Amino acid sequence: MAYDGRLLAKARDELERIREENQIKLQRRQDRIYSAIPEIRDIDRAMQGHMFKLARLTLSGAPDIKERIAAIERENLELQSRKAELLVSRGYPMDYLEPEYYCPVCQDRGMNGVKICSCVEKLYNKALTYELGSLIKHGDESFESFDLSLYSNSPDAKYGGVVPRQVMAKVFEACRKFADNFPDVSANLILQGEPGLGKTYLSACIARVVAQKGLSVCYESAVAALDAYEQQKFCRDSAEGEAASAKVRRMSDCDLMILDDLGTEMPTPMAQSALYTLINTRLVKGKKTIISTNLSDEQLEKRYTPQICSRLAGEFLHLPFAGEDIRRIKKGV
Repeated sequence: MAYDGRLLAKARDELERIREENQIKLQRRQDRIYSAIPEIRDIDRAMQGHMFKLARLTLSGAPDIKERIAAIERENLELQSRKAELLVSRGYPMDYLEPEYYCPVCQDRGMNGVKICSCVEKLYNKALTYELGSLIKHGDESFESFDLSLYSNSPDAKYGGVVPRQVMAKVFEACRKFADNFPDVSANLILQGEPGLGKTYLSACIARVVAQKGLSVCYESAVAALDAYEQQKFCRDSAEGEAASAKVRRMSDCDLMILDDLGTEMPTPMAQSALYTLINTRLVKGKKTIISTNLSDEQLEKRYTPQICSRLAGEFLHLPFAGEDIRRIKKGV
């Protein structure tokens, strides 16, 4: 995985913050116990003294070093047993004075051998999903809150006589299955339909589930996403260019990319090239993408190049939305 240095630094800073917080909690527990059970303080001091003795013995090269080390280890075991006995007798768990770790694998050091630990990757992915702030607007975007009753249960001539609620029930199940099985899904998704039918809402539902798995999600409007490619190309040696390059890397590398409102961007050759690059790069890397658009398949074919349309047709599951504008229904318009 290619890391964004700024976000990787944020992840490491967050791990350090967690580590320091756990150390403060441990110190408070220790102070409480030392005050309540002074003998435990004496035990800890004795065990600390043993550590210095072991260090000196290791360097001394004494002929009886093994016997002396074994004697210290036996005494330490006796002290540990006494410490646990004292804690339990006063109603505390025997591991009450043991350090707490956010990650038991690396003990909050952030490295597992010579590799970045999975705990840092998890915090990195958390930082990477900051874009969800503009996607999850109300905080209630979840599959449990999705209301199918907002869609008509009668045939609608506008959609060729289909029943919108039945159509949306299938769309809902497809989206929930995608989220539940992610990242082990085969197809990408393209959500199609008029404004106000719930495309962004269901995208947010998927994003919430995927992010809760500790996977990275990027959300961008088509306008902002494709503009980043242009900024990257033409502002290469500026702060704007560096920020655009970082955004492009995030969009290319994240586990799930949500591209909203495809078709609202200016239909320039640069935008077409950027869109192809984004879609194709993610397909090559095996990364999944969700696209929402107000355009039908026919409109997509008229607007975009054959190369783009070929990938949209062959690599994406098309989910057509049906119904009336939900925002207007809720307002009673």
